[in-house]
Amino acid sequence: MALLSKSCVYGIRAAILMAIKGERDYLSIKDIAEELNLSAHFLTKILQQLTQEGLLLSHRGPKGGVKFSRPAREIKLIEIVAAIDGLELFEACALGLHGCGTATPCPLHEKWAKHTVLLRTLFETEDLEKLASNVGDAGLRLRTLSQLDILEFNKNKKK
Repeated sequence: MALLSKSCVYGIRAAILMAIKGERDYLSIKDIAEELNLSAHFLTKILQQLTQEGLLLSHRGPKGGVKFSRPAREIKLIEIVAAIDGLELFEACALGLHGCGTATPCPLHEKWAKHTVLLRTLFETEDLEKLASNVGDAGLRLRTLSQLDILEFNKNKKK
């Protein structure tokens, strides 16, 4: 079970990449998509959601693209999650049972509720500047693996 949708994960990756690149200029969605190995069309739809929520500014034209509406250190991870997936993750039943709640809890309700509080706190405190710094320091890749990358990885793993 994935906590975040692929769209949300890709939106977070794009935002982290933007924070790594800097905040002054508009970045081309096509360039961001190429660096992340994503479809530019798909990424455009995701970034439109962030623009509609006021997290990004967009500009058309040859020097167009997207940029943050405010400094990366002021944008919390939960804002991106809320814009793309909504906040149901922190409120919904882990088993998807209708009617689950404090009055009629499911078997996982109390334990899941404790974890959602921790997750929400984590998402509320992590900002894009910190995430970008951590990704850079750890040498992590933001690029999505292509089918060729996966085949190569599996081939090397068997050796």
